[in-house]
Amino acid sequence: MENVQSAWQTAAILIARLIFAAVFAMAVTFKFMDMGATAGYIAAAGFPFPLLLAWCAAILEVLLVVAFLTGALFTPAALIAALYVIFLGFAFHGPSHWAGNQVEFGFFVDHFTFLAGLFFAAVHGPGSVLAVRQGWPGRA
Repeated sequence: MENVQSAWQTAAILIARLIFAAVFAMAVTFKFMDMGATAGYIAAAGFPFPLLLAWCAAILEVLLVVAFLTGALFTPAALIAALYVIFLGFAFHGPSHWAGNQVEFGFFVDHFTFLAGLFFAAVHGPGSVLAVRQGWPGRA
């Protein structure tokens, strides 16, 4: 049985999906503008194969944008995005970065607010409007 959404619920869900898509679209745009700089940032964090990882991140982010815009595979995409966001928070803004720059703590905490939104989205799905009906059984 499909849950009926009010107009404001539909609008809120669509706006949230657009925000998720926009955040990842901006991230991937910056990567495509200077993949070498992204690789340098990854290398500075101590990861091997930084250019390969930069391209993998860009591909993942493009797929997340598509999933959030279309609603296709929405729940798994939101969960994957949640894992990705928390990984980024610890890898690039985690406790080892706080002593050198206290602003990093704020960046770190911001990842948790985004994580909360992604978990909420994963549980509630893409809504009943403008969503491709593909995904995990019982949830698009």
